Amino acid sequence: MPPTLETVRPIKLTEIRGARTRIARTIVRTPLIRLELGPDFPDIRLKLENLQPINSYKLRGAANAVAMLSELDRKRGVWTISAGNAGQGVAYAAREAGVPCTVVVIETAPESKIERMRALGAKLIPVPYDLAWKALEERSYPGAEGTFVHPFDDHNFIAGHGTMGLEILEDVPETAAVIASIGGGGLITGVASAIKALRPAMKIFGVEPETAAPAALSFKKGSPQVFKDFKQSFVDGAGGQSMFPRMWERMKPVVDDYIVVTLDETKKAMRLMAEKARIISEGAGALPVAAGLSGKAGKGPIVVVSGGNIDMKKFCELIGASAS
Repeated sequence: MPPTLETVRPIKLTEIRGARTRIARTIVRTPLIRLELGPDFPDIRLKLENLQPINSYKLRGAANAVAMLSELDRKRGVWTISAGNAGQGVAYAAREAGVPCTVVVIETAPESKIERMRALGAKLIPVPYDLAWKALEERSYPGAEGTFVHPFDDHNFIAGHGTMGLEILEDVPETAAVIASIGGGGLITGVASAIKALRPAMKIFGVEPETAAPAALSFKKGSPQVFKDFKQSFVDGAGGQSMFPRMWERMKPVVDDYIVVTLDETKKAMRLMAEKARIISEGAGALPVAAGLSGKAGKGPIVVVSGGNIDMKKFCELIGASAS
């Protein structure tokens, strides 16, 4: 039976600012650059979270969550569930804090992510996708011990992600919209919570792949939905089988709309980022660029968050296929 959970509450600006101070020595304050596409395209800016030590924004949330553990919880160790990015974030933060770490990892995760988690000292428990999703709901898995750090439905984890929102407004105050990929919803909730507190009129868009878009479906239906046509794809860091009711409650007040993009559009965005900015992006990192190029988020400036955890062989295959 799932443990009793604290009531969902808004992420306060003071909590995000506190997280910023708390994680400053662990994370990189990543640059925000323009994707030079010419006057016929939307003005897209890239928040380069692929430059974090683990090549993903997840380090922000993980560092804040681990830093806020009690001494007793640190001794017990931590564990999480991940397709790779959250696992790397928690493993990195745990290693920095001298805390044992276990990751229940989806067995189809890219080998590069699996090897990185192992190199960071995490104990790995490979499981099928369906079992991992079930464990996320139950917050337990046989053999995983210690304090569970949920990879998206964790207040402190989300507050850590919110630090990006502060940086975006400082670096590009004229931003008109922000687009963020949705896996569980922690990234967009954190960033949107910071931005809506300071600039309520700014538009926040979530994006998902066509093969796994429960948030967009939930927005259309007005309640958390199961995505019955779910299919796994190379976009392993975004999308899901269903919208968790608690995360839907978090996202509703701060996200304005949702965009769904095709896998082909995502591949083309990966190739475009490589050609125009020499950036290696994973599928989930390219989703927001594809959404921005669709024109559905306006002319900009549009800020998107990029991540870069992908096997190089797979990356080359995908961008090669996008050229044909």
